[in-house]
Amino acid sequence: MSFYVLLGAFGLLAGVTTVLFGFGGGFVVVPLLYRMLLMANGEQSAVGRSAMQIAVATSTCVMVFGAALATRRHQRAGTLDWAQVRPLLAPIAVGAALGALAASAAQGEWLRWAFVGYLVLTILDSVFRPGFLSRRPALAPAPSGLATAASGLGIGTVAALLGVGGSVMTVPLMRRRGVAMTQATAMANPLSLPVALAGAATYVALGWHASASLGAGYIGLVDLRALAVLVAGSWGGIRLAAPLIGRIPDAVHARVYLGLLTAVLLAMVLR
Repeated sequence: MSFYVLLGAFGLLAGVTTVLFGFGGGFVVVPLLYRMLLMANGEQSAVGRSAMQIAVATSTCVMVFGAALATRRHQRAGTLDWAQVRPLLAPIAVGAALGALAASAAQGEWLRWAFVGYLVLTILDSVFRPGFLSRRPALAPAPSGLATAASGLGIGTVAALLGVGGSVMTVPLMRRRGVAMTQATAMANPLSLPVALAGAATYVALGWHASASLGAGYIGLVDLRALAVLVAGSWGGIRLAAPLIGRIPDAVHARVYLGLLTAVLLAMVLR
């Protein structure tokens, strides 16, 4: 029971970070669920050996709900720039299917360290490359259609591979274009939807044969009980944080974003 109480609490946190920072399903859920699956089942059990894949797959399904509701909240608040979002949607969806395919075949420990490396690079890039910590005039020109498609394909592949939604790629990108944190994090939510939908479908299909060995409560690599608790908690967190949309000072918003990424990095390294 305490397992699910803690999951619900972190689902609440995931909802808050989803609506305010554009991430939550991956950067909150993956480290937590990974560690809790190991604790509850042991590293040598069928679930333990697939703990990272289960965490990533379940996280991807949580994002379907969280990203959709957060997108609706930001649309009502008028913080979404659809002109920058729409060209990325289709290539991100294609990349997400490729990333989920790769993750289903990868070893759990490899995924864990890929997740850590991704976080380190993102934090260093945001700290040392101009344009993230303080808003500046656009530093990068709007990309061509081909460059946009290539970027979307890469974002979708990495996001689904690691179950993170792609916000840590799209938010710094938008910041370097001179976009305020409120708008940059808002746009991360609709861009997470194709990742979540394509990735979730791929995980269910490719992991279907593994369900029997994992036991009751799994569809493919998705833990249905954890999914239900996380979705309920995420819904509460999104409702709780929605009144804060657009009210956080830009510089504070950027620094808290990096602080949250650092906290997740430590949680994954200090296993």
